[in-house]
Amino acid sequence: MPPQSAITPRRFASRAQLDAALVQRLVEALAAPVPGGAVIMLSGGSTPMPAYREVAARSPTPAPNLSVMFSDERYVPADSQASNAYQARALLSALALPAASVLRVRTELSLADAAKDYEQRIDALLLAGAKFTLGLLGLGADGHTASLFNGGDLERAKGRRAIAVDRPDGMQAISVTPEVLAHFSELLFVVAGAGKQGAVQSLLGCDPSLTAFRAIESRARTEVWLAEI
Repeated sequence: MPPQSAITPRRFASRAQLDAALVQRLVEALAAPVPGGAVIMLSGGSTPMPAYREVAARSPTPAPNLSVMFSDERYVPADSQASNAYQARALLSALALPAASVLRVRTELSLADAAKDYEQRIDALLLAGAKFTLGLLGLGADGHTASLFNGGDLERAKGRRAIAVDRPDGMQAISVTPEVLAHFSELLFVVAGAGKQGAVQSLLGCDPSLTAFRAIESRARTEVWLAEI
């Protein structure tokens, strides 16, 4: 672990306070003009969805050349309830971005081709000089983040921007990699719900056995926003 690496907690007294802070941060990030265009990464799971819906209800005005991507996506049809992009559809609809500016994982392709396509579109943003500004991540009770679950996933992620993953629940997914996470100027884990205290403490303690920590250990600074439970 680089000695300058730091993981900073921001604790909220309630889930409502966490949601309100996340809404405010998203509104600011989505509207902030950035030379070359900003890239915002949304996470899936149930935790950020109330904030996404509230931001959508505010009819946000996106900054010029904004792009939105996802930390990961289950390999399911685009209209499946299990799809992160489908769950975030209210926010995506409210932003009304050009189709090319929404990096949806194209699960209509084969799993390998979907991962390759996602990687190529991330590469195109990097080559175009887009700025990866705000990235959101979840944290599983088992210590995973995005769809990076174990050391094997991290090993296969080396030198890549997106990979296909066999999830422990039997599903498949496409995930961004630590190399992508390193590009974000601001990276936030957003954590709520029972059963995650152990994973949170391991993350804050920079536990090298925790997959989520290993995914971000090269970063100088990462924040963990959590509702006290």
